[in-house]
Amino acid sequence: MTTRESMPYDLVIVGAGPAGLSAAIRVKQQSPDTSVCVLEKGSEVGAHILSGAVIDPVSLDELIPDWREKGCPLAEVPVTENHHWFLSASARTEMPHWLMPPLMSNKGAYTGSLANLCRWLGAQAEELGVEIFPGFAAAEVLFHDDGSVKGVATGDMGVARDGTFKPDHQPGLELHARYTFFAEGARGSLTKEVKRIFDLERDCQPQVYGLGFKELWDVDPARHHPGRVIHTQGFPLKQEVGGGFLYHQANHQVALGFVVGLGYRNPHLSPFHEFQRWKSHAAIREVLEGGRRVSYGARAINEGGWQSVPTLAFPGGALIGCSAGFVNVPRIKGTHTAIKSAMLAADAAVAALAAGRGGDVLADYQPAVEASWIATELKTVRNAEPAVAKAGPLVGTIWAGADMWMRQLKLGLPYSLKHRPDHSTLWRRDMVPAPTYPKPDGVVTFDRLSSVFLSNVNHEEDQPIHLTLKDAETPTAVNLPLYDGPEQRYCPAGVYEYVDMNGAPRLQINAQNCIHCKSCDIKDPTQNINWVVPEGGGGPNYPNM
Repeated sequence: MTTRESMPYDLVIVGAGPAGLSAAIRVKQQSPDTSVCVLEKGSEVGAHILSGAVIDPVSLDELIPDWREKGCPLAEVPVTENHHWFLSASARTEMPHWLMPPLMSNKGAYTGSLANLCRWLGAQAEELGVEIFPGFAAAEVLFHDDGSVKGVATGDMGVARDGTFKPDHQPGLELHARYTFFAEGARGSLTKEVKRIFDLERDCQPQVYGLGFKELWDVDPARHHPGRVIHTQGFPLKQEVGGGFLYHQANHQVALGFVVGLGYRNPHLSPFHEFQRWKSHAAIREVLEGGRRVSYGARAINEGGWQSVPTLAFPGGALIGCSAGFVNVPRIKGTHTAIKSAMLAADAAVAALAAGRGGDVLADYQPAVEASWIATELKTVRNAEPAVAKAGPLVGTIWAGADMWMRQLKLGLPYSLKHRPDHSTLWRRDMVPAPTYPKPDGVVTFDRLSSVFLSNVNHEEDQPIHLTLKDAETPTAVNLPLYDGPEQRYCPAGVYEYVDMNGAPRLQINAQNCIHCKSCDIKDPTQNINWVVPEGGGGPNYPNM
């Protein structure tokens, strides 16, 4: 067994997304001598970041008040128009803006690349003395003898698929910390472990998720309207939770995408192909025709809301940002809440470190979140997603809208709707018909493999497969006969396929295609798939998603 070197820090942060970087900045702003390290599994800061994105700057204003003057790329395109469309198969109907609850307004928001915002935040953090290590995937949580979190260890580099060491093998590095923040985003592999070990979800509803697709298009300048923001509901979904977006951003570019709630019931449904059908709608197609698709990606999104937020602090560590699930689902926004949660956790850590503490529970963090505008905002929208999930798009939207209006007016009823875990919702294959999806036209709609090519995904092929099965027989014994092998369809990258092996089906895992969306870990009906980090630096390389 190889010996790992270790490095001590006051604070180690797993994940260089908006939450992780904001926590690092906040700590160094208040306590410059505190040592802070940020680990990022992507090849660079921003490589794995994907979001719509329309960003409310409320928390960025607090973190870095002069961010506009400092050249932050987010400042390029303020939102100028806000539209909400209901789509049928052949028409669109615009919802009057005055009917929308005030919290749904995008006034004062900006649209742009979250990946580029993170790159800018990374530069701000490094100027303050934060050490950022891109290409190093945190693969293991370390513990003290008393059970408290001691830090994390990065994965080994140079391990062959059969587990043997290659000539360039390098053992992982241990990062020891007085406190460790987990900022891995939705369904992080280490976050899942600490939730289980410390039973952090004992007092909350199960987290539920959506699968979000995104493409960047260079469009005809005549069809481009900088700052125009459009959200859609309806077509092509019928009973499923979800919707689309088109954001007109800088340089004649449109960010568009589609979200399908992973609590869907039809095992034959393909979220990727529903996204392609959405793009074929006349109202969407007219924006794209004559343009050029330049990027593609997908990722899971927390949709559980306030009732799914777990216990946030535990001995030696805390959950921040989307690791904790602070997404405002009807607003399709989580960056502002992620940054704010990171700031509150950072404040608690600075106070604890100043008092000479370490390894204990940051008891001030959770009360601070509960007393903040994060709680106010998420409590107001807490029934939006489950209302649509329970009652369907039409009745559910009316129910959700009425509930949000009443809560905005302080008239809300004291109840929170409950969730079912996404993996538990599939019906048997014989209970529901399979949708028919048209072939891609290569103009507006495309196939999965050509789409994955645009994500710039790359994994060292001779490495252990990071999509692990608890039982190798379950896919063919359960998933295929009962659910028609749904992993073939919910994966947005074509990672899973059933192949004939001497007359018998076998699940083949094309791990090199994985774009780290985590949908397989979430939706697998038997919870047999466990997503773990691959070798550091692997995965997609998004330029400005």
